[in-house]
Amino acid sequence: MNRGEHLLTILSEECGEVVQIASKIKRFGMHEQRDLPVSNYYRLKAELNDIYAMVEMIQAEFNIDLEPDKEVIFTKQTQVEIYLQYSKECGTLSDD
Repeated sequence: MNRGEHLLTILSEECGEVVQIASKIKRFGMHEQRDLPVSNYYRLKAELNDIYAMVEMIQAEFNIDLEPDKEVIFTKQTQVEIYLQYSKECGTLSDD
C-alpha cells in the first residue's frame, strides 16, 4: 500500500467513526455522556475535525485544488431540504 492509499484508508475509517457517533446520537441523544469524559456532541465535533484533517492531507497528496464550491454546496443543501420535506409528507419525519 502506498501513502495515498493509506491516507484514503484512514479517511474511510474516519467516515466510519462519524457514522458510529451519528448512530449513537440518534439512539442516546446529542448530550449523552455515560461514563465517558465528553458528550456525544464533542465526540462528533472531534470526528468531523478528523475528517477535515484527512481531506487536507488527501488534497495535498493528490494535488487536488479543492476550494469549497458554494454553488455545489447550496445545490446539495437544497436537495436535502427537498427530501426532508418529502419525508415529512411520507410520515417518516416529524417536526420535533
